[in-house]
Amino acid sequence: MKALLIREIKSFFGSPIGYLVIAVFLLLNGLFLWVFDGEFNILNSGFADLSPFFTLAPWILIFLIPAVTMRSFSDEKKQGTIELLFTKPLSTWEIVNGKFFGAFILIVLAIIPTIVYVFVLSDLGSPQGNIDMGSTLGSYFGLLFLIAGYTAIGIFASTLSDNQIVAFIVAVLLCFLFYFGFEGISEYAGSSSSFVSSLGMDSHFKSMSRGVLDTRDIIYFSSITILFLSFTVFKLKSLKW
Repeated sequence: MKALLIREIKSFFGSPIGYLVIAVFLLLNGLFLWVFDGEFNILNSGFADLSPFFTLAPWILIFLIPAVTMRSFSDEKKQGTIELLFTKPLSTWEIVNGKFFGAFILIVLAIIPTIVYVFVLSDLGSPQGNIDMGSTLGSYFGLLFLIAGYTAIGIFASTLSDNQIVAFIVAVLLCFLFYFGFEGISEYAGSSSSFVSSLGMDSHFKSMSRGVLDTRDIIYFSSITILFLSFTVFKLKSLKW
């Protein structure tokens, strides 16, 4: 699996994809948070608070992560190299995990530079250092779990078609459904609204953003990630047959 993981990371940075993903993520966040006027502009809010970033990031990642994962297996199927991949001395789970962690590490590398925002806001705070580190750390922790969930969904979507655009669209729709869809449906669920809302990523991400790491939130994100990776393994095994 290690060799496959290294191959995936090299493929990202051996082409413009890796650099482009990191640049696009940082550029979009930088413009919305520090340049453009609007509800996400931190300087206009008057608070030393990174909540605008953690509100905006999941929506950018809904499009960015599927753009990274869409080629994972769809490209292998299109080029006919997936049969060669199956001949490697790797189990199906090791193949899937190699693809998953390759994409996951790339997105995490895009997140790391945003830690600079924490130090900037800490200096801008009045008094200096007046920033809620508990909620900030909780939000970053929640963002890692959210990235894992999105990546697993994207990897699964890439097995459904040998067309990367189709894989991208399916991944975006699934990520949107699991992040915001259940929240929207809950408004029409009446007495079951709380339960329906808890099925979505949004409520669990917001819970972690308060700085409280509830085991229910960790179990939820872990379950979503494992579920879609399992779907991916099942789909790949069906291709073998």
